[in-house]
Amino acid sequence: MIDKKTIVKNIPLSIDKINYPKLGKKQSGKVRDWYIKNSLRVLIATDRISAFDKVLGLVPFRGAVLNKLSEFWFAKTRDICANHMIGTIDPNVMLVSECQALPVEVVVRGYITGVTDTSLWKRYSEGQRVIYGIKFPEGLVKNQKLKKPIITPTTRGTGPGGHDEPITAAEIIKKKLVSEKTWKQIEKIALKLFERGTKICEKAGFILADTKYEFGLDKSGKITLIDEIHTPDSSRLWQKSSYKERFRKGQEVESYDKEVMRLWFVKQGYRGHGRAPQMPTEIIDNIAQRYIKVFEKISGEKFEMDLSIPPKARILDALSKLI
Repeated sequence: MIDKKTIVKNIPLSIDKINYPKLGKKQSGKVRDWYIKNSLRVLIATDRISAFDKVLGLVPFRGAVLNKLSEFWFAKTRDICANHMIGTIDPNVMLVSECQALPVEVVVRGYITGVTDTSLWKRYSEGQRVIYGIKFPEGLVKNQKLKKPIITPTTRGTGPGGHDEPITAAEIIKKKLVSEKTWKQIEKIALKLFERGTKICEKAGFILADTKYEFGLDKSGKITLIDEIHTPDSSRLWQKSSYKERFRKGQEVESYDKEVMRLWFVKQGYRGHGRAPQMPTEIIDNIAQRYIKVFEKISGEKFEMDLSIPPKARILDALSKLI
């Protein structure tokens, strides 16, 4: 059983990185490590957690939740868009096909919210009314539902220190980051994925407030969904049952994503610049419990892990079978 006691006990066992030289040269992003083997990518979801474009700590079971939840969503959305998943060999390890990642990330937003520099609410609250090339009316308030979902792209930050920068659809096409034809296809796919995600999340008791999609091109040039999908890391997920009352009272929504972490850091005066404060055990436990609940509610499965063996040892054993 993954309760608070188990979470706290496993904090020292959190997966910070996985080194397995027999698979070749390791590459790393903010929260994942990977190896290229026989034209396949061995994608390892660590327990690193990021915000403000920085890795800010470790949360036990985070990587396994994201990996297992992405596996669920990839299977549920293949009819909308091809994705890179081949299969999983461990709760933290997914085998995926190699794709050429497109240099833009696609953020679909159904609500105006957020505290990061790329979020709608922060920019709107600072007085901006044309954001990402989209004109917003006066009088909007934080966490308000938009008339319809919108797409707000960013450049794709790469590597541990990569930064995502806001960009408009017109700039993407003008700079030839993506062809106009491909971008139009991606916009349609992203909105369809968001619609599917919204319906499934609502059935599970969550509001999918916004989410990020990453796309690549496979060997034949086909648009392919990569990275992860509809996870608490890539999305803002709110408790549906309490949203209306909290919004009416001007209270923060009940989130089941890493917004609780972002808000904690903001309260400490940190927004990605300077030295980050260390997350207390209570916040780490809070995040882990929320992530696990999201997985169980959305997938309908119990989150179970083999705790008889240290997670790193378990992952290395799974990787050894690829040699």
